[in-house]
Amino acid sequence: MFLTSLPSTKTPITPKTLTIPLTFFFTHSSSGHLDQISIDNTPYWTKTIHHLCTRHRNVDQALHLLDRLRLRGYRPVPLNLTSIVHALCDSHRFDEAHHRFAHFIHSDCFPDQRTCNVIIARLLDSQTPHTTLNVLRLLSHLKPDFVASLVNYNRLMDQLCSLRRPTEAHTLLFDMMSRGHCPNAVSYTTLINGYCGIGELSHAHKLFDEMCERGVAPNSMTCSVLISGGLRKRDIRGAVEMMGKLWEAMKGEDDTLVKNAAFSNLIESMCREGYFHEVFGIAEDRPQGESVNEEFAYGQMIDSLCKAGRYHGASRIVYIMRRRGFIPRVTSYNCIVHGLSKEGEGGVMRAYQLLEEGIEFRYLPSEYTYKVLVEGLCQESDIDKAWQVLQYMLRKERVDKTRLYNIYLRALCLANNTTELLNVLVSMLQTECQPDVITLNTVVNGFCKMGRVEEALKVLDDMMTGKFCVPNVVTFTTIINGLLNVGRTQEALYILHDVMPQKGFRPNVVTYNAVLRGLFKLDQGKQAMEIFNGMVTEGVAADSTTYTIIIDGLCESDQLEEAKRFWDDVIWPSQIHDNFVYAAIIKGICHSGNFDEACHFLYELVDSGVSPNIFSYNIVIDTACKLGLKKEAYEVVREMKRNGLSPDSVTWRILDKFHGNARKEFGDDEDSQSRSRPHG
Repeated sequence: MFLTSLPSTKTPITPKTLTIPLTFFFTHSSSGHLDQISIDNTPYWTKTIHHLCTRHRNVDQALHLLDRLRLRGYRPVPLNLTSIVHALCDSHRFDEAHHRFAHFIHSDCFPDQRTCNVIIARLLDSQTPHTTLNVLRLLSHLKPDFVASLVNYNRLMDQLCSLRRPTEAHTLLFDMMSRGHCPNAVSYTTLINGYCGIGELSHAHKLFDEMCERGVAPNSMTCSVLISGGLRKRDIRGAVEMMGKLWEAMKGEDDTLVKNAAFSNLIESMCREGYFHEVFGIAEDRPQGESVNEEFAYGQMIDSLCKAGRYHGASRIVYIMRRRGFIPRVTSYNCIVHGLSKEGEGGVMRAYQLLEEGIEFRYLPSEYTYKVLVEGLCQESDIDKAWQVLQYMLRKERVDKTRLYNIYLRALCLANNTTELLNVLVSMLQTECQPDVITLNTVVNGFCKMGRVEEALKVLDDMMTGKFCVPNVVTFTTIINGLLNVGRTQEALYILHDVMPQKGFRPNVVTYNAVLRGLFKLDQGKQAMEIFNGMVTEGVAADSTTYTIIIDGLCESDQLEEAKRFWDDVIWPSQIHDNFVYAAIIKGICHSGNFDEACHFLYELVDSGVSPNIFSYNIVIDTACKLGLKKEAYEVVREMKRNGLSPDSVTWRILDKFHGNARKEFGDDEDSQSRSRPHG
């Protein structure tokens, strides 16, 4: 309760006005010149609190001021409540807004009917219907004449239905009717949608009949929602019957937004449930007539089909549109091209065809779609079409041409076409498009991946002699990696130790990781460890990737004991380790055939507070199965579950393979009960 001065029956108390320095509460530039403000100056304090909440966006300061004022006898007014609740909602502090509103009304600070409904509407933005419903019930209890607006009731029912609680929402329908409200089409449609969402189609149809009996005319959205429910339950006959009512309802509907929403919901539902043939039928026959804008209808079909991954179907809708003289939206068209570009040979060729057709109405793909398209074409080794796509993109206004070339060069690396890499560089220079360091790094990386290290070294030499831009650490790292991949160790180390320092470049951890990986692949583990020690001496901090490479390398070169010492002496004390490191050392122990030690290491990690992921457990389970240790394999599965992990598809594949091998060896009858999976 708010604090007020209570008179005593023995000693009369003369009311006295308190004055408080404003600066005692808060620092406010516009009010700093005032020395004292009366506690009874309610308009001033109301305005001050409102300004703190709106102009200054400082609701905490407003709450602090209000609390201090209440301690001195100030009684908050409804405008204070409104300012505070709106500010808390604007700050997304909805729990506190609910609490403050409940506290205010408990203290007999009741706003008028309209203000209460505005506040309830703001609280509903929290999407926590049960919390808001509790506040609404409290308000109705303390202020019996208050009735929430129909819009607030409908929003509350919708939120409950979204939580799959249509029964609770139905209770609200009865409550609103008992308070004098007449439910409208939105109220019933919301409830029908809620029941359809949980598969209670019979309840939905009863509500539909009830609204007709009460004289509430179903709108097109009501019919659309019922069709969605029918399709979800595979009630095709009912859905077809309701679809006829939908087209009739649309003809008598005046609200274009409702008709558009109903049509969108219908197409979305049909695509979600897999009724694509029916969507094409609507596109061809147009049963909605003039009720829905034709261009909007086609756009909705394209968007819904793309969302369902049916890009070829969406391109069919485009064909129907073009035949009828419509041009698809650029965003929808781009979505189709993008999706088709990721579908392999058939898809990427159709995407290219759509691009050429789209040129007629000045369509050009977005940069990301361009990237996916040229990569798809290069993977299909259709370099000519990929080059043509680049030429289309270069015609775009206000584009970074160098960036477009870089994307194209990266795609060319997928086609293993070294000649075309050089041709693109020449083309860039001829068109006065200067290659940047990313361009040249992409070319160098392409040459190295194709094993053409000499060409990569020539590009590096041109960069260092000033023919192109200067190289960076990425350039040298790429060259070093390429040299190691073809076994040219001495040249790689020469660049690392001599060339990079001479040119003013300091190798980073990525460079050292590339060197370590290359040396271990060449079975030069001793030299790799010398490089690691030199890296530490140079002050370059190792990361988890470094340690994973070293552990993998040592284990694969049969130096398991050295790997375990490295774990104990270096990795564990460094506290730089992740699931890749754990998997590497567990895999190394398992490959040595020491299953018990692998289990011990895994469980020791868990006891130390580390949570290995599913990959580490799968490695141990796989080893147990390969050794024929069925009981131990399932024990690891149980241990994994106790640690909060569930077996994945790889786990079950390992176990199924083990049981299949066991049946081949011992016969089906003897191992029949091993088919059942453990529960625990």
